[in-house]
Amino acid sequence: MLIHQVKVIQALASAVVEGGRGTTGTAHPQQPEKSLKLYEFEGSPFCRRVREVMTLLNLDYEVYPCPKGGQKFRPMVKALGGKTQFPFLVDENTNTQLHESQDIIHYLFKHYGKSGHIPKKYAHYPKVPYVALAGTLINGARGVWVNKKIINRPAPEQLIELWGFEASPYTRIVRATLTELELPFIFHNVAKERWQDQGLAKLRLKPGKYQPLQGGKREQVLKVMGDNIQVPYLVDPNTDTKMFESKDIVDYLHKQYG
Repeated sequence: MLIHQVKVIQALASAVVEGGRGTTGTAHPQQPEKSLKLYEFEGSPFCRRVREVMTLLNLDYEVYPCPKGGQKFRPMVKALGGKTQFPFLVDENTNTQLHESQDIIHYLFKHYGKSGHIPKKYAHYPKVPYVALAGTLINGARGVWVNKKIINRPAPEQLIELWGFEASPYTRIVRATLTELELPFIFHNVAKERWQDQGLAKLRLKPGKYQPLQGGKREQVLKVMGDNIQVPYLVDPNTDTKMFESKDIVDYLHKQYG
């Protein structure tokens, strides 16, 4: 338990260093018909840039983890894109494949933003991502390297599903584990849509029973989770498992797939 709390503190500090990006997002995302596919790994600062924008746009997408030393999806990126570089976005809606994080970000705003306009602070990133890199180091570089014990183990038949948002420290811990185990998953963004959503599930700024924004994405998410929205939330259709709590999820993933 103590080790897990240390991970939470590190993940929280990592989010703070990044300025809280990847917390809030639109209540009405322009979700494409076919799911976006992102080949990436949790500890990459360049991949983190893209995930932050995915949360801002509140897009759901498929994640194919490509940690260093991984053998499941890294070869696929080389075959599809001609080089082993991450992040790598595949959008079957427009037959688009992109490598560079800045190019991917511009593309996402153009095709899935409300106006197609790129906000100034997302238009130009520094060539060396010092802040995001610092966040990775503070987080213990989790989600960078593959767990060597699972190499050559086949991926689950069906994609695991995970609900969360980029800056959530509890979600970050689970994503790191999924990355290290090379487990592909569908990531459902649950971005904070307004100030009433801010805070932990039981400690929100607005007291009382949680009421999502009417007509927003969180209203639909609430139908999945029940009486309250809490992340991370994991659904594994391979074992008919549904669960909250990051520590329990991590323990489950290691037991089932580690």
